Amino acid sequence: MKALNLIFIEILQAIVVIALAPAFAGWVDMLKCWTQGRTSAGVMQPYRNIAKLFVKDVVIADNASWIFRFTPYLVFGSAVVVGSVVPIISMNLFLAPSADIIVVIAIFATARFFMALAGMDIGTAFGGMGASREMMVASLTEPAILMAIFTVSLAGRSTSLLHIARAFASGALVLRPSIVFAGIAFLFVVIAETGRIPVDNPSTHLELTMIHEAMILEYSGRHLALIEWGAMIRFFLFVTLGIACFLPWGIAVTDNAGDIATSVFLMVIKLGVAGIVLVAIETGLAKMRLFRLTEFLGAAFLMATLGVIAFFILE
Repeated sequence: MKALNLIFIEILQAIVVIALAPAFAGWVDMLKCWTQGRTSAGVMQPYRNIAKLFVKDVVIADNASWIFRFTPYLVFGSAVVVGSVVPIISMNLFLAPSADIIVVIAIFATARFFMALAGMDIGTAFGGMGASREMMVASLTEPAILMAIFTVSLAGRSTSLLHIARAFASGALVLRPSIVFAGIAFLFVVIAETGRIPVDNPSTHLELTMIHEAMILEYSGRHLALIEWGAMIRFFLFVTLGIACFLPWGIAVTDNAGDIATSVFLMVIKLGVAGIVLVAIETGLAKMRLFRLTEFLGAAFLMATLGVIAFFILE
């Protein structure tokens, strides 16, 4: 019976992630419109966009290989898999012991790898350009996020997200300089990994600035819907991953229905605050030139490295 409860909670969390990810993206877009003095389409607009894409026909180039057709399902499926194991609404998940942070980053990297292959598969100039830019950003973000998580794992004495979240939630870990440095580095990485300003602009299709959008220009119909939905889940997961690593207070530690409901409520509040922070950053900064990204992401790696150094010196 205990195992069945854990499996049920895990399925519930996966449903929550799939269902709420577009709402979180809509919340961020709505706040961004308000801060820029524009009329917003509302929180529900991402759902309408996904539904519209699902009813459209799929147009595929004649020279497209199986990679082009398989990638949308891999992107969406990998995001759902990560969303079902990361402690978001509960720490009592059936597969929570397998939620190693290095494995989670590897799953995200696999989805990115196939996205880059799919962008180059058709042979268009935009696809190849977007794939090369995506790999350049990945080569800078992955060392930074691994170093930041390494700092947190040193403090939690494990690379398991479950153990890290429990260590922070128990109050055993107080605010430390190393954690602050790691948190700042993780924030920089989230902005880069999710394609937000100043790294990328998710609302533009200008050929000189596109990174992620350039790789998916040839997709349409349900394939584009799955990619867009997967990107929203990825955005949602990176924010909740930061919450699980740095602010896990409120995540349910039992399988009690009341605790799960409270955890979902607190998660919504945390996501709302995170959206406000991200919009404040995007509104206050301008899109960087492509070759300035090395400085931005280099600063993220520097902050993460300072976190590791501070841990060994002060701890």
